Amino acid sequence: MASTAIQAVAIRGHEDRPTPKAHVVYKIDIQASVRSWSMWRRYSEFVDLHTELTKSTGSSPPAALPPKRSIMGLFHTRDQAILQERQVALEAYLRAILSAKEAKWREHFSFLEFLGVPFRKKGDAAETAPGTFSSSSWLDEHLALQNRIRDIRADINRRDALSDQGDVSASHTTNVQAKKTLAETLGRVRTLTRGLQELAMTGMIEGELQRRTDMVGRLQDDCEKLGRMVTIARQGSRGYPESGAVSGTTFDKGPATSSGFAKPAGRVFGAAAKPQETEVTRPLDGQGLLQLQKQQMDEQDSQVSQLTTILQRQKHLGMAIGSELESQIEMLDDLSNNVDRVGDKLGAAKKQLNRLG
Repeated sequence: MASTAIQAVAIRGHEDRPTPKAHVVYKIDIQASVRSWSMWRRYSEFVDLHTELTKSTGSSPPAALPPKRSIMGLFHTRDQAILQERQVALEAYLRAILSAKEAKWREHFSFLEFLGVPFRKKGDAAETAPGTFSSSSWLDEHLALQNRIRDIRADINRRDALSDQGDVSASHTTNVQAKKTLAETLGRVRTLTRGLQELAMTGMIEGELQRRTDMVGRLQDDCEKLGRMVTIARQGSRGYPESGAVSGTTFDKGPATSSGFAKPAGRVFGAAAKPQETEVTRPLDGQGLLQLQKQQMDEQDSQVSQLTTILQRQKHLGMAIGSELESQIEMLDDLSNNVDRVGDKLGAAKKQLNRLG
């Protein structure tokens, strides 16, 4: 899995290379969250990459490569206009892979290797060996996990939309995909936590270590919330009976009216006034309401926990500032004493000069 989140790629130019035989290479500039680098690749390497991605994933990337040689190129293989056109097309090819809805091409090890991105394969010894992360690669992995969490939220929203539209099969498939992605994300969060412990052993300063610990804590909280959301799928989708309802019966249960239809049943939580329904609670039964209440309480507990973490960090910062102020005051006192001593010496020297005069 990549430890560097790629933000942008661009092909800035090309060069003629004479060895081992005359050929053209294209300069690819890669921009990550905290660093950038360049790779030189020839057209044949793009072709090999395209073939490998198609074979390994079972489908072609979202963009096609430019043709190997145009009609004009049959006679002028180094024609600058042709090379410029190919350069633009190759850049569009790479950007299409990065921006594709599916991540299987951009996360494939062949694509990462092509761009010179450091990555770790499952089961690789480097995954558990000390020094897995550098300070910058740890931040890259954290950014990649934030993007992955946003993708999971998008899948959950898509699941709910499909459920509202009555497409139960597609909704279930989307939910399964969200669960699978969440499980992979949780594994990477654990690896990120171990990496932070290793960075602490290498001498990372306490303030930065605390900041990154808070960052991991927020990722874990997000994963817990998403775990509850993918486990509790939306109940009572429009157009579908509740679980346990028999086809041909009414959705709401209650005494039949003279018209032959069941009267909608209301919920009574005590002798107080009847609670008001909302768009969220209306499609839920009693069990669904309990689950919703538990989810909201858990979210509130999580927010309180996050607030506690922030306050603790503020406390540590305040104590550090107070310690620094005390140190600065001591230094100012020493400076004041030194100034007084120098003033006394200057006064004594002035008196001696006056006596000599």
